[in-house]
Amino acid sequence: QVQLVESGGGLVQAGGSLRLSCAASGRTRSTYVMGWFRQAPGKEREFVAGIGPIGGDTRYLYSVKGRFTISRDNAKNAVTLQMNSLKPEDTAVDYCAADDSVIIWAAREEYDYWGQGTQVTVSS
Repeated sequence: QVQLVESGGGLVQAGGSLRLSCAASGRTRSTYVMGWFRQAPGKEREFVAGIGPIGGDTRYLYSVKGRFTISRDNAKNAVTLQMNSLKPEDTAVDYCAADDSVIIWAAREEYDYWGQGTQVTVSS
């Protein structure tokens, strides 16, 4: 089993910043793809950002590119999402995800391991 625990969510004003962290424990592997998804009220869960096993390959939802940065620390089994210039439309529950057999990074069904979610609220 792999356990993922997110932290860092909260309430911020538009234009502000938050940093989300995800700590992995259990039978973790440095070969895992790790990523972030988010789900706003009434909407499907969508891919936000992902990072490859060695950290050199990243992918982003178009609407967050240039504002968000994903990074990982394999020694700590952790992944971070730095979110800058936040907008009200970024309001959602954000989930950390991981797997070692991911082909389509943006497809939520590819991931076997998920965190419990952390609420991000951006006020206008």
